[in-house]
Amino acid sequence: MPATPPPGAAVPPPGPAPWPPQAPPAGAAGGGGGGRKALGSLLAVLGALLAIGGGALTAHAYSNAQQVLPNYEYGQVMWRDEPVDKVFPATLGGRGGYNGGLYDREQALWNRVGISPETDCDKGLTRHTLKAAEDNGCKAVLRATYVDTTGNMVATVALVVLPGGSDGGPDGGGPKEKVVAAYEDKRDTEGAVAPYAVPGTLAAKWKDRNGAYVSAAYGENLPYVLGASIGSVDGHVAGVLPGEWGEYGGNDTDLESWHANAEDLVDLFRAHIDRLQTGDSR
Repeated sequence: MPATPPPGAAVPPPGPAPWPPQAPPAGAAGGGGGGRKALGSLLAVLGALLAIGGGALTAHAYSNAQQVLPNYEYGQVMWRDEPVDKVFPATLGGRGGYNGGLYDREQALWNRVGISPETDCDKGLTRHTLKAAEDNGCKAVLRATYVDTTGNMVATVALVVLPGGSDGGPDGGGPKEKVVAAYEDKRDTEGAVAPYAVPGTLAAKWKDRNGAYVSAAYGENLPYVLGASIGSVDGHVAGVLPGEWGEYGGNDTDLESWHANAEDLVDLFRAHIDRLQTGDSR
């Protein structure tokens, strides 16, 4: 080892470094931060694009989840799966039922006053219509009674449940078409739907039918016959007009007007059943 220099002696200069100084890497001086910033900006842009794309996919998936796709086959079982007060809405009205006013209370033509607890076929139908329904496998007859908004007319609406069959076209030969045909053959004397009198309402004494109408629901997944019988709250019996009022076809005109009112009500009820099948009963 070298000797320690005596006090006061000059210290020799240090020897050369064991390796020469190295130049900094190209771009290292003042450029490292800029490169990292550029890379960070690129990643940020990519992240934003991914976020936008992911958000769009999420929105699209949510939009698809909100779509209501009608299940037409549900029509075959909705008579027992839907609450009975959905099968028979509180009000029926509007222009033909299809133009947005079917359930609008301001456009109501009929107000429900009661729903029958009896569902046996022989409790809900009469005579030729009943026989045809039973001959074609009648499962149940659901009924509800309505009073019109003037308080003058009362009607019982029926949903006759039959086995599946024809699609309801004019040439159909399924159970529901056969029931309708039996009614039409005896239309002048056939009451079709048995009245359901509702105690404590304007329909408490409802029994005399002045008119009726029966029709098949449309579609192969709606195995129903829809019907209504209609009468007067004050007990008026159609077709027995006094004196000159009953002459020259007056009685026939009276009867036809009641049948026409029953047909209008069945048309409203059919519109409701169509919408109930697709989940659009509002």
